[in-house]
Amino acid sequence: MDLGLNGKRVLVTGGSGWIGQGICRAFAAEGALVAVHHHRNEQAAKRLAAELPGPGPGPGPSAVAVGGDLGTVEGAEAAVSAASDAFGGLDILVHCAGVWPPEPLPLWRLSPERIEATLRVDLTAAFLAAGAFLRQLETQRQEHGNLVFIGSTAGIFGEADHADYAAAKSAVIFGLVRSLKNEIVRIAPRGRVNAVSPGWVRTPMTRAALEDPTLDLERRITRTMPLRKLATAADVANQVVLLASDTASGHVSGQIVTVAGGMEGRILHE
Repeated sequence: MDLGLNGKRVLVTGGSGWIGQGICRAFAAEGALVAVHHHRNEQAAKRLAAELPGPGPGPGPSAVAVGGDLGTVEGAEAAVSAASDAFGGLDILVHCAGVWPPEPLPLWRLSPERIEATLRVDLTAAFLAAGAFLRQLETQRQEHGNLVFIGSTAGIFGEADHADYAAAKSAVIFGLVRSLKNEIVRIAPRGRVNAVSPGWVRTPMTRAALEDPTLDLERRITRTMPLRKLATAADVANQVVLLASDTASGHVSGQIVTVAGGMEGRILHE
């Protein structure tokens, strides 16, 4: 199926990360022009941009690396402006940038500093990146525009000892997505806003925890899933691309698609 993404201009925040890289590759495979955002990992973003296939000969690049601290207005504007300047505008923003604090702490032991840091990266940055993209979209005066946020099952079911992360992701996929779906149409009448919420994904960041025999994480995690496996970056990326396609999902807005093997908030397997 032709998803109609050939030549679409896409900015993927957190594109230098593991899941972000998968999303960038999936869009590039559909012929999209991809801006790979990074905050600190500039070299990884540049390497990926150089590797991505493009839609063919054209007046500009098919992929670029752009930087910026999305936790600041200046950084978010810089990333969006750089991507827009490279491609002559933007059609799609995938907000994948975020952090999962690895140290498990109950709320009564969470410091104000950690709460503030998590909310800035996982919630404030979502506001600022989306705002910068929507301001750009407003200047383009076009019919379509797409925003896809990467959430988490933690934002749906909660996550003990990571209340800061769960609360931030919940705010994004419920409050922000369902508000912006009504706002985007004021500037792009066919504009859409959705979220993809993965469960546990196999990444270099999660590998150590998943392979620690004392934690027995994979068995414990998959007890709540009918499909007893963890997601890959490609599993997440494919859903993002599908939601961003006006051909495949043109009448889908304000939705949360979970990519978690059917995870429920209860034990399904002994």
